[in-house]
Formats: sequence, C-alpha cells, structure tokens
Amino acid sequence: MTDQFRKTSASSPVLAGATTPAADQKQPAKRWLLWLLIVGVGLVLVYALIVRPLTRSAGAVRARPGFGAVPVTAESAQKADLNVRIVALGTVTPVYTVTIHSRVDGELQKIFFTEGTNVEAGSPLADLDPRPFEVQKLQNEAQLAKDNALLDEGRLDLVRYQTLLAQDSVAKQQVDSQAALVRQYEAAIKLDQAQVASAALQLAYSHITSPITGRIGLRTVDQGNIVHAADASGIAVITQLHPITVLFAIPQDAVPQVMKQFKTGSPMVVEAYDRDGRTLLATGKLVTVDNQVDPTTGTVKLRAEFPNTDETLFPNQFVNVQLIADQIHGATVVPTAAIQRSATATYVYLVADQKTASVRLVETGPSEHGLIVVSKGLVPGDVVVVDGVDKLRDGSTVELVSRTAGATGAAASGPDKAPVKRGPRGSQPTQN
Repeated sequence: MTDQFRKTSASSPVLAGATTPAADQKQPAKRWLLWLLIVGVGLVLVYALIVRPLTRSAGAVRARPGFGAVPVTAESAQKADLNVRIVALGTVTPVYTVTIHSRVDGELQKIFFTEGTNVEAGSPLADLDPRPFEVQKLQNEAQLAKDNALLDEGRLDLVRYQTLLAQDSVAKQQVDSQAALVRQYEAAIKLDQAQVASAALQLAYSHITSPITGRIGLRTVDQGNIVHAADASGIAVITQLHPITVLFAIPQDAVPQVMKQFKTGSPMVVEAYDRDGRTLLATGKLVTVDNQVDPTTGTVKLRAEFPNTDETLFPNQFVNVQLIADQIHGATVVPTAAIQRSATATYVYLVADQKTASVRLVETGPSEHGLIVVSKGLVPGDVVVVDGVDKLRDGSTVELVSRTAGATGAAASGPDKAPVKRGPRGSQPTQN
C-alpha cells in the first residue's frame, strides 16, 4: 500500500509542482492592474503639468479688470482747414526744346560743348569748315567792285551826254539810252550787294551757337563728319530745365470748379509727387487751361509751371499731380481710418463715456493727408474709433487704449470670446 501511494504521488501533477487552473486565472488580472496603475499615473501627470496651469491662466485672465471689453484706439473729431485737391497723372514738359541743326552743308571741324552740361544763349557750340563760304564771299565782293566801276563810268558818260544835249550836239535818244544803262548798273550793284550779304550769312551759319539757355544732351555726330542742313537728327538737343512745366488732364466735371478759382487771378498751387505719390518733388502754379475738352477721354489739359531750380523734375518724367482747387475753412475732420462703409451707408463707431461704441451714420467730403471732412453726423469733440473696429458691434463695450499700447500689448486668451487688441493697420494682433 505504501508503494502504491508513492506511485500515485509521483504521477500526480499537483504534487509534482505544476500550476493549477486558479493560478493561471490570476496572471491576466495582475497585468490589468499594472496597466490601470500606469494610466492613472499618466492622468495625474497630465493634470498636474498641463490642465492645472491652463486653468489658473484662464482664471487669472478672467480676474483682470475690463475683461469682455474690446480694446480700441479712438480720436476726437476736430475743426480744421482742409484743401480740396484734384489728383491727376502728369508729364514733365520743357518750355523750350531745340534740336541743333546746321543751316549749311560742310565738314564739322570743331565741337565746343560738353555733353550733359548747361549752355547759355549765344554760346558757341560747333564750327563748320568756313573756307568755301569765305571764297564765295570774295567772289561776290569782286563782282560788286566791278559793277561799281561800270556804274561810275556810266554816270560820267551820262553827264557828258547831258551837256552835249544842252548844246544841241547830240541826239536826245543817246542821252536816254545812257540814263537807262546807268540804272542797269545800279540794279546790278544791288544784286551784288545781296550776293555779298548772302555769302556773309552762309559764313556766319558755319559758326553754330546756342539759341536758348538750357542743358545740352548727347551729340549725334562727331567731329570730322560732313553735316547737311537736311539731316533729321541734327547735332544735339538743348532743353530748358528751369522753369519747366507739367502737362496733366482733369475730368471735365472738375473744370467749372477750377475755372472759378483760376479766373480770380490768385495763383493756384500745384504739387508734383513721385511715382508712388508719397514724396513731394516740386511746388508750382497753374498757368494755362486748354480751350476744349478731349472727346475721347472727357478731360481737359492743364499746364503748371515749376521753378525747378534744383532740377528735380526731368523732361518726359511721369509725376502725380495734385491741384489745390479750393479750401474748406472750419470743417469737421476725422482720421480717414475711422470711416466705415457698407453697401448702403457710411458710418463711424462713436464712443460714448469712453465705454460704449455705437454706430453713427455720417456724410463725408474731401480728404487730405489722412484726414477726411465729415459734413454731417459729427461735431468737433466727438470721439470715434480709429483702430479695432473689426471686433465691434453696435452697443459693444470698449476699452480705450493708446496706439502704442495697441501695438505692443499682450493678446487675450481663454476658452471664451477673448478680446483682441490690434495695433496700427498692417500689424499682427496681440493678446491682451
């Protein structure tokens, strides 16, 4: 029996140290408990490191004074004098432009000017070979001397014949013929004198001088070339730079306003700006208004004159022209940025008691240098929103900030509708 018990014990899996079914069921339970522990620790860390700081920040933001008000920049309407300007595109046009041509044919022997420099009226520019004209003048002078001698001889003969006629020693016909011959010599003398003057003129044309005072450009022919009076390009071009004019066109609807001021005789100021319209190049006055409307464009041409002593304006340069056609005195003005436009109305946001913004319908007029005339709807002293209108509605609560604060302040944050403070136009929003 003892041996049998030993055999049974040796063959039994429980006694041999093998796991039981209950032990196998405990293994997965331990693994689930371990995973639950890890997840719990992770949730605690997330709450401690992320959720709790965010909650504190949101609570701090809500605790700030003025939370819920929209930060805006505002300015007061003012009374000022404003110019009524007509803006147009103009072309700089010289008063005088002269292409220097030779009046005679010949060899270009000398050039006295330097390209791109100013020349005075009457100053020498170039010389042509004068010898052909000098020879022609000598020939004409010799012919004149010959005809003068013939005239003297004819006059002496006429006196003799007249004396003989008085003594009845010669026929009257011969006296008349001699008188006619004398008149022919006199006519020949006049012709010779004209030819001498013509030769002298041709000789003078061989010395080319400047007809005006101005700047001479690049020469188109070099010394040693044969030039002709019929050459199309000439030798060089002289342009008067000061004073200089600007031609521009205005709409025909603006002509009555301009003519009303122009007829008073008081100078109308015209300003010329660069291509971007920001830099003032020169200031002049209106001198001429054309006498008809261009039917193709519906515009009228005007000419303004500028001293241009510093030669800022250059011929054929395109400039932006601003003609001051009138001046409004004592107008109510606000910054142009304060004006808002919709499909049906023009309005501003009016700030009452520095707390609430309300919509106010307005009527506007001319604008100048960032200011615009408000002809109806505002009075001097009214405070209007200039920056931050994108977050406003009629009746919104506002917080007035300076432009500097609006540009550098911190932006609002939080889960609710956070106000956004904006700096000057074009800058990025910053949190409050």
